[in-house]
Amino acid sequence: MEQKVKKRYRIMQIGILIFLLAVIRLFEQDLFYDPLILFFKSDYLLGIIPPMDMAKLMFNLSLRFCLNTIISLTIIYVSFRDINILKFSAVLYGVLYVVATIIFIFLVLNIEREHYLALFYVRRFLIHPIFLLILLPAFYYYRLREYRKN
Repeated sequence: MEQKVKKRYRIMQIGILIFLLAVIRLFEQDLFYDPLILFFKSDYLLGIIPPMDMAKLMFNLSLRFCLNTIISLTIIYVSFRDINILKFSAVLYGVLYVVATIIFIFLVLNIEREHYLALFYVRRFLIHPIFLLILLPAFYYYRLREYRKN
């Protein structure tokens, strides 16, 4: 009986955390400076990239990445209750941030029409919790495999 209560509580916690990720996405235009939001909602392959304050853009992208990362890491911890998985995930998020940020800056500074799609996807990895959708099933599979071994 106590296990069911704990499981429901964990599911409720994860639901609240997913709701927070949705709130960040829902209010992205109000909370963060990102001129690329409207650019990519339009017919961007034919357009010209809008002028932007690069320092302000990078600060806001980093802030959004950090918020999504904190919530995502919390979801991972609540899901698996394993500090080693949490540490490993934090390292992966750090590596993703560094690599994606370098690629993003390079693409923005050397932008040409044929790079718009690459810029779109790199930016998406920075501003959306896509990495969470990759890590959760991977860790679940890892846990399942470990459980079957024992």
